[in-house]
Amino acid sequence: MIYIKPEILERVNTWLTPTFDQDTQDQIKNMIASDPKGLEESFYKNLEFGTGGMRGIMGLGTNRINKYTLGKNTQGLSNYLNQVFSGEQVKVAIAYDCRHNSKTFGKVVADVFSANGIKVYLFEDLRPTPELSFALKHLNCHCGIVLTASHNPPEYNGYKVYWQDGGQLVPPQDNEIVNEINKLDYSEIKFEANPDLIQYIGKDVDDVFIDASIKNGSFNTSSEAKENLNIVFTSLHGTSIMAIPETLKRAGYTNVNIVEEQKDPNGDFPTVVSPNPEEPEALKMAMQLAEKVDGDIVIGTDPDCDRLGVVVRNLENGLVILNGNQTMILMTDFLLKQWKNQGKVNGKQFVGS
Repeated sequence: MIYIKPEILERVNTWLTPTFDQDTQDQIKNMIASDPKGLEESFYKNLEFGTGGMRGIMGLGTNRINKYTLGKNTQGLSNYLNQVFSGEQVKVAIAYDCRHNSKTFGKVVADVFSANGIKVYLFEDLRPTPELSFALKHLNCHCGIVLTASHNPPEYNGYKVYWQDGGQLVPPQDNEIVNEINKLDYSEIKFEANPDLIQYIGKDVDDVFIDASIKNGSFNTSSEAKENLNIVFTSLHGTSIMAIPETLKRAGYTNVNIVEEQKDPNGDFPTVVSPNPEEPEALKMAMQLAEKVDGDIVIGTDPDCDRLGVVVRNLENGLVILNGNQTMILMTDFLLKQWKNQGKVNGKQFVGS
């Protein structure tokens, strides 16, 4: 006789009702019979929604990323958006990364939003997170979603939430949304899409995003300096391949060496232990290429392109990995000097962290 804790059994029994599709019910019954430990891991708690959203291992159960946990969170978020922006046509933008099931999950989320009367702008293919933040503001959306688990292992996926300002969800909105989610029963999720409210976006937003990125990052760098800078770039099998090479090209940086073995999007991240560009192991292939081509700088990004790893060549001609603090200090110093030269700062400002 297999013992299942009462609180877990209650959750399991809920998932054995007609609210859930037959395949889900059959798989859970199989887990009860053959994998009680896995069943406990999958149902012992509800996957937590917090600042920024949620992430977890993909699979069945309340503690896993799947159609139903994403659907419930999206239903709660839909209810919240329709309350807060009552009287307005609520709009959301949705992007997804290279991870397994990200595209499928993106469509599930779009369906639920549209079923709740919310206008959806859904990227037609994978896109980097910064482009989602841009699209959110460019299209005057109230909220944005990225299906990603950042730099977590391949078995993970997740759901990042962005607000009107293009930044990640923060208090008090996160707690208020959690309250809406917790009120819900799975039977209240609206999965039936309204196709008229789902609009696919792609190159039209890409071009505006790249142009804006170049404009915001332009500091009258000479063409000669751009051409002479020898750049090595790796997307670590992620989404940045969709934007960074083209952005550099349009900005005039023509000497860009891409790590070919890592350029194709792949949710298995086959060439790295972890797709975290802040870890030396993840940048190993890029650094090897930099040594081969005498690169000046190595740039690497995580799967959804919101985490950056940087390696520079020092005065002794060696490659040095910068940590996040060092990179930010150098960028801040550069920006302050540029802004001072442009008369944008007058000595009365301060930098806080």
